[in-house]
Amino acid sequence: MRQLRFTDDARDNLVEIALYIALQSQSREIALAFVERLRAKCRHLASLPATLGTARPDLREDIRSTSSQGYVIFFRYQGDVFEVVNVLHGSRDVIGHLGE
Repeated sequence: MRQLRFTDDARDNLVEIALYIALQSQSREIALAFVERLRAKCRHLASLPATLGTARPDLREDIRSTSSQGYVIFFRYQGDVFEVVNVLHGSRDVIGHLGE
């Protein structure tokens, strides 16, 4: 199994997602459960031996993505590390955000 790592940006994204959902739902528990499901998806992806997701050369050569619960998880493989780079809502301008 690959080691799972979240970049600082990905951690910040998850905090922002939790805050947004908590505000919208008026429930800290719902927000935390939602973010935990996103983290569980990342753990599952890291546990699989194959190269997964869709290659995203439009963003960067090493970036791949997959969707989960209306969000897009951007990640890369670095040796035995599965690194989550960002987690963004599917409606966001991804190229504007990551294509810098």
